[in-house]
Amino acid sequence: MDLLIRNASLPNGRTGVDIAIAGGRINAVGVALAVDAAQEIDAGGNLVTPPFVDAHFHMDATLSYGLPRVNSSGTLLEGIALWGELKPMLTQEALVARAMQYCDWAVARGLLAIRSHVDICDDRLLAVEALLHVKRRVAPYLDLQLVAFPQDGLLRSPNAFANLKRAIAMGVDVVGGIPHFERTMAEGAESIKLLCEFAAEKGLRVDMHCDESDDPMSRHIETLAFHARRLGLHGLVAGSHLTSMHSMDNYYVSKLLPLIREAGVAAIANPLINITLQGRHDTYPKRRGMTRVPEMLAAGIEVAFGHDCVMDPWYSLGSGDMLEVAHMGLHVAQMTGQEAMHACFMAVTETPARILGLGGYGLAPGCNADLVVLDAGCTVEAIRLRAGRRYVIRRGKVISQSPAAQATLSLPGRPSALDFRLHSA
Repeated sequence: MDLLIRNASLPNGRTGVDIAIAGGRINAVGVALAVDAAQEIDAGGNLVTPPFVDAHFHMDATLSYGLPRVNSSGTLLEGIALWGELKPMLTQEALVARAMQYCDWAVARGLLAIRSHVDICDDRLLAVEALLHVKRRVAPYLDLQLVAFPQDGLLRSPNAFANLKRAIAMGVDVVGGIPHFERTMAEGAESIKLLCEFAAEKGLRVDMHCDESDDPMSRHIETLAFHARRLGLHGLVAGSHLTSMHSMDNYYVSKLLPLIREAGVAAIANPLINITLQGRHDTYPKRRGMTRVPEMLAAGIEVAFGHDCVMDPWYSLGSGDMLEVAHMGLHVAQMTGQEAMHACFMAVTETPARILGLGGYGLAPGCNADLVVLDAGCTVEAIRLRAGRRYVIRRGKVISQSPAAQATLSLPGRPSALDFRLHSA
């Protein structure tokens, strides 16, 4: 064996587990494996999990905070306007440099797969070329999946559909859209039809920004589910944000959720950004701003969480930590039961891996040896502590390592030096 991890706890609750790795893949998972390895890691009972997966991000905008100015209102619409001001000033070199820096942050956080939307409404397709370059560079250690995203609207922006087709031909992986940003509800519905038909023709996945508003009458997720079912795209379509659902009446949602499930459409919520940008027109009572995650899970819909933004025109914070995303999602959705909190961990690991169609993801023999050893004993504790990443492993090789979290205390009447593990025993 190339690597043996001893005494691991797994996300499913198993403890005292050994994981043997050879040739970049998991060879065996069991208790007290009698194998020799070139390298051995004692997990010490800590949680070993497949890597974090971000199902929704905007890498073309990341780390651009303050360029060309700060979003003074902090609103979604000013962020979109600000991105429009920045686009003519973009260079491939700057885009690549910022994206590569963010990918370094991601690896240190155990985030080894990202689906990033890339704006195709700039006729130069600078961002597309830049992120395709980044995708090739980071491929040995991070899976980067790109979505052709018509930020200014497929029908609202004159060359958007042609540019989207060009981007797909250049190697972008997924068809994106933003129907609620079209001029009318009817044009939004037409954009969904056109994009889904194009995706079906090309055999591609679909991921649309959908109903990202507080409008209870927005109906684009219904249209997306209809076309996904009509065109046989079951399991290939995701609706991102879906924040209008927090304002819809319960009767309509009781009809909508089965439609989404039957169509095999997944949902991607973005807790940090949804709770920040939505509900801005409310005084009090004030809406939470995130879609109905517990209800969708109960209906059998796949639900993942995305980071969405880090230090860009829409969000001035963030660090690439998917446990922070899960932590916010848990609070906003009031998912504080044990199973619900575990589901929030799954929403940044296994569920988005399925939505992205990642091959070889998991902890079973034969899966890629892509693993994270967390400074926590279980999934709930990992979220509670935003646990440190002791080891990040890609294809059986350690690519990032951090010391255990400790505090040395010097207190009156107490031992002069007390090492205190910041997670429970």
